[in-house]
Amino acid sequence: MKLYFSLLLTAGLLASCTTVATKRTPMKPAATTAAAGKKPKAVGGLTTGKPPEQIESETLSVPATPTADVLGQLKSLVNQAVQAPSKADQESYRLKAIDIVENKLNEDQLEDVADESDFGFLRGHAMFRLGEISLDKKDTSDAKMYFNSVTEFVPGSDLALRAQEIILQLDSAKNVKSQTVGVVLPLSGRNAPVGQRALRGLEMGLGLHIPGSGFQLAVMDSEGNPDSARRGVERLVKEDNVIAIVGSLLSKTAPAVAAKSDELGVPTIALSQRSGLTEVGPTVFRNSLTSGMQVRALVRTAMEDMGMKKFAVLYPNDPYGIEFTNIFWDEVLARGGEITAVQTYSVKETDFRLVVQRLVGTYFGEARQDEFNMRLKELQSSGKKHSVRQSNLENVLPPITDFDAIFIPDSARAMGQISAMLSYNDVRGVKLLGTNLWNTKDIAKRAGNFAQNLVFVDSMTPANQDRSRFVNEYRSLYNEPPSLIEIQAYDAGLILRQLIAAGASSREELVQKLGQLNKFPGSLGSLSINAEREIERPVTALTIEKGEVIPLKVRK
Repeated sequence: MKLYFSLLLTAGLLASCTTVATKRTPMKPAATTAAAGKKPKAVGGLTTGKPPEQIESETLSVPATPTADVLGQLKSLVNQAVQAPSKADQESYRLKAIDIVENKLNEDQLEDVADESDFGFLRGHAMFRLGEISLDKKDTSDAKMYFNSVTEFVPGSDLALRAQEIILQLDSAKNVKSQTVGVVLPLSGRNAPVGQRALRGLEMGLGLHIPGSGFQLAVMDSEGNPDSARRGVERLVKEDNVIAIVGSLLSKTAPAVAAKSDELGVPTIALSQRSGLTEVGPTVFRNSLTSGMQVRALVRTAMEDMGMKKFAVLYPNDPYGIEFTNIFWDEVLARGGEITAVQTYSVKETDFRLVVQRLVGTYFGEARQDEFNMRLKELQSSGKKHSVRQSNLENVLPPITDFDAIFIPDSARAMGQISAMLSYNDVRGVKLLGTNLWNTKDIAKRAGNFAQNLVFVDSMTPANQDRSRFVNEYRSLYNEPPSLIEIQAYDAGLILRQLIAAGASSREELVQKLGQLNKFPGSLGSLSINAEREIERPVTALTIEKGEVIPLKVRK
């Protein structure tokens, strides 16, 4: 039975190592959103002991209110809403009755209310609620029937106007232009440059740069605002009749695009890395190099190919660092590895001296007092000349490096500052593991003494870029190489273009075909959909050799 030990790690709280006498116990960072009912997690490298026995609680049986009682109460409220002596009392009874209909009745009870004339004004509310339930079940035919009944039963009311709006949405959802694709991107504001790059890639994926491609692209600017993004989806569906929507890029707007698209039954391919995005609904897909894809490839390379077992984690206390650290922690434990040390730092940190000392156990001198006294005595009685640094009391204790590698989910710049402090604190013989943020031209220079000990992952490698027809074509059009943003947008457009050309002329057919995507030839390699509707992108382990980024060659 897998145990989980959930610990809250704040920015200033320090962690480290299996040697309790020298370093503090490593603690996993709290996730940004806690999953309800998640099991406590075991700390890597520490024995959790016997699992605590589960105490079975007695199930309390709460008698359900008989249908007749609820419906009888509703009839009474309807009568009181008409007969009460004051307008205020009448309104109070009316609102109570509506609340019961909207929140406390099951489907059979709602049918009874909708069908019986004794329920008066509540019948329209019951019909509307039945329509909502049908929409949740994706039964648009029954939903439309119920909403039409509302408009006939209470014409001109606010409820009827709401029902009419939904009917218009359902009608527009049936009008589909199979070769028109919509996109929602940030095309104004500070994120406009990123949105424009994605738009370039998508246009090329749909073949719009080729005369006679037959496809059209309807573009909406999200302005980096969820409400604007949501309205953009509605316009794309109602006015442009798009068959699918690509977007959004930003974690702030991606849930709004996904939720509204799914509500309207339109397949969407998100380009955002926002966690849990495809859980929004069955029409939501994602084409992005996610944190999970990167970490799985990185840990697999480290443990299976390179034989590593023990890891330290040094991460920034921000959403990116916390998300990657949690996934890395889970993946290492799942493969039988250990997390022996972990340390967080502020995103504003520029001097990593104390951060590194905490990680390697030289900061907590009181926990190694006997060792400190012995080494200090040896240093003072040796009679040898020492450098100023070697004579400094801070440097008496050697670092504890009971790990094979340090995972640093941060930028190349931060890694460079950290590597300098690792060298200064005599940390040797360990690898530094990172994400695709390290895949930069100046990574070797930044890594310093650790340049030959980096392992990181990315979809983009020198080899697959040289072989990519899209990359070369993009260079010829825009006189610069594409980034991963353009590449992922291009692949999204290419997938839609080819599936539609192969006969997916309705939204339902397109959802089905997207769910069956397997070994699709993308711009950098094969693409396949997984069970979570994530398009698995090719991920390659990279390292540095002679100052250049190259694929890692594992010597077994």
